[in-house]
Amino acid sequence: MSDHGTRIIIYNLWEDDEGLSELDFDADPHDIQLRGVNRDEKNIQMAKEFPNSRHFLTYKHSLRSYASILYLRLPPRFRIILRGKDVEQHNIVNDMMLSQEITYRPQAAADGAPKDSNMTAVVTIGFVKDAKHHIDVQGFNVYHKNRLIKPFWRLWNAAGSDGRGVIGVLEANFVEPAHDKQGFERTTVLARLEARLVQMQKNYWSTYCHKIGYAPRKNKKVVAESSDGEISPDHSPHIFSGSKRKHMVMRGKIPSSSSSKGNNSAKKMTISGRRNKTLAPASPAEDDSYDDIQDRFPARQANGSIGKMIRQEKYFEKDGLQTTPSKVSDSADKEHALVEADSSAIAYLQQENNKLKELLEKNGAGALDVRINGLPCERCNLLERQLQEAKQKLDELDKDHESLIAIFSEERERRDMEEENLRKKLKDASNTIQELLDKVRLLEKMKSYNYRAER
Repeated sequence: MSDHGTRIIIYNLWEDDEGLSELDFDADPHDIQLRGVNRDEKNIQMAKEFPNSRHFLTYKHSLRSYASILYLRLPPRFRIILRGKDVEQHNIVNDMMLSQEITYRPQAAADGAPKDSNMTAVVTIGFVKDAKHHIDVQGFNVYHKNRLIKPFWRLWNAAGSDGRGVIGVLEANFVEPAHDKQGFERTTVLARLEARLVQMQKNYWSTYCHKIGYAPRKNKKVVAESSDGEISPDHSPHIFSGSKRKHMVMRGKIPSSSSSKGNNSAKKMTISGRRNKTLAPASPAEDDSYDDIQDRFPARQANGSIGKMIRQEKYFEKDGLQTTPSKVSDSADKEHALVEADSSAIAYLQQENNKLKELLEKNGAGALDVRINGLPCERCNLLERQLQEAKQKLDELDKDHESLIAIFSEERERRDMEEENLRKKLKDASNTIQELLDKVRLLEKMKSYNYRAER
């Protein structure tokens, strides 16, 4: 280093109460380490047991460990010499297993946007080789232009053991570092990078965590399907479709009686629910391909009794829902019954609508006020409870405030008494000093008088 290079000299170190300097030069003759809270003896012991995690466990207190991962790639003829010994450059990719590379392309943003639109970051992620011991080692080493900015940046703080053992390396030249090179400027690009790294770690963990001894993570979405891909006989999507599917209970199958011709057999199946549905095939020839579905809806008449039923006939084929014509002989009767039922239902609805209008016109807002006043005042009760809780908290705060005031007043009285005592002592000391000075002057006068008398 006689002609070129940079020499760093550390001097004027602080000392603690025991007379020791803030830096430790005695633990390792070729290293400079920190003392105090940044030095964890447990991590030092773990670094000896798990050598692949040594840099994670020691970079906070060991300058040699931190300098070994300070640069992602060493330039030619570049050396770091610490206390007379070269620092060996280390890439934590060598500490990984089951590693994989993921390319991240940042999106342009208003603040802190990357200057080069083609700029990308290759993220190398994997498990540390000591991950099978389930030690809490995780984080990303984020470099900027070959220089380490965030060592072992921990982004995913899971409540349990999720994320343990996952480490990563990337060079993010599109993010602007802070002035002290110890972090990045808080921009939208950095926030997106954080979110993407968290997602990478979660996906990698859930995919490979079972290979290092953790319980496999299952997907939350489970699709229930039959093994052959066919729909079970109990499943009827065309009949019972809706936003909320009801649970139906099969009561049984009741065979219907044969018709007068003796060639039509039917099967009826009643399903409990709000509506009774009867399934019946039209003929034996159609028994394999069609199912007769008759939906009966009750229509209220003026006297409140259940009137005529509206019957709708629908037929199901194997391919889907299909409506087929009825027999020619009774088609006219069916049409007449449908028209009559529809007209009666419409008339009843119009009558009910007129009654409601008349009721609203007569009573007006009074009926609504009665209904509103008759409702249980749950919100009032809730607000009353919240008010009581707030009063209790306020009383507790008042008590605490009063106790603090009492403590402060007592402390002030004690301080005043102590100050008064000190003043008295100071006054007594001053008087004593004055008396001693007077005695000294008196002795000097007596001495000078005796000296003159002797002469």
